[in-house]
Amino acid sequence: MTTRDFGLTETQRDFRSMAADFVDAEIAPHARDWDRAERVDPGIVKRLGQLGFLGLTIPEQYGGVDADLLSYVLVTEELGRGDSAVRGIVSVSLGLVTKTIAAHGTDEQREQWIPRLVGGDALGCFALTEPGTGSDAGSLTTRATRQGDDWVIDGAKMFITNGTVAEVALTFARTSDNGITAFLVPTGTPGLTATEIHGKLGLRGQATAELTYEGVRVPDAARLGAPDRGLGIALGALSRGRISVAAGAVGLAQAALDAALGYAAERDQFGRPIASFQLVQELLADSAVDLRASRLLTHQVARMADAGAAPKEYATDASVAKYHASETAVRVSNNCLQVFGGYGFIDEYPVGKYLRDARVLTLYEGTSQVQKLIIGRALTGVNAMT
Repeated sequence: MTTRDFGLTETQRDFRSMAADFVDAEIAPHARDWDRAERVDPGIVKRLGQLGFLGLTIPEQYGGVDADLLSYVLVTEELGRGDSAVRGIVSVSLGLVTKTIAAHGTDEQREQWIPRLVGGDALGCFALTEPGTGSDAGSLTTRATRQGDDWVIDGAKMFITNGTVAEVALTFARTSDNGITAFLVPTGTPGLTATEIHGKLGLRGQATAELTYEGVRVPDAARLGAPDRGLGIALGALSRGRISVAAGAVGLAQAALDAALGYAAERDQFGRPIASFQLVQELLADSAVDLRASRLLTHQVARMADAGAAPKEYATDASVAKYHASETAVRVSNNCLQVFGGYGFIDEYPVGKYLRDARVLTLYEGTSQVQKLIIGRALTGVNAMT
């Protein structure tokens, strides 16, 4: 099914085309092997940097690429079409870490980290989630204690994308009873240990880790933003990040639908292609409609940001897009697996991986239930969590 591009500029179409070519040549052919090995080719990170995909929307003075958010969304969608594990690497390192440093860092912090991150010479990880606090980010227990000109961090983080391969961990720690502070912690700092998590249902090619902080000492120069203001930094990053997750979900759903359409045209049953059966067409039609709606919602919120809306002004729209697109990715990949029948249940065919990868999209960067709470609060003015 042809992707509609009404309203896209020539530059935006060029970004999408470049990403699509890269995905078709260097990602999609290897996605199954990376999934089986639980590891993407490390060289793909440098290629992402060389193509500018790790620097989209970042100022050129730091090696970034002059691009609007919709261009970033279009690239992210294509990466999601190729392999959600690769898309996740970019969404976290660029979307959550590099963009946050660009927005809140000092000149020294930007010069220290951003050129390496956008060039693919380093990756970042976003160390917010803890073993006991997922959706309830404000209740984290990792603590940073001031000692002279330094801070000493103790605690643990869980489900951290890029955790074992990152060179900097954007770490959020409690610094007072009511305050959380952000720190840029080099992962080679003594006392910081990363342990990879194996056996994941999906996103197997993407490194996911538990981080342990035991007396991790960093200078005050590593602090990102003002003391006790880190939660706002984290939530702002997540609002932007949800747009990226939505875009990746759209790309995954598109890949699943493309695979099912191809298979339905080739697979014969009862003397004719299964694409001619009404109930198969129903599965495909439902998937296509859901996919189009998710794409429109995602592009809409990107356009809001590009038009100058502040993060707090489009936060609810980001939740709407993330909720709809992530749930759509699950429905569409499930429908498309049904089209494949028994062959969809083995990894010689791609749709099983799409379904496994889609499932986590409803969990991270705010579960679907959290997105509903955000949307409901915006509609009613009532905080249902209190």
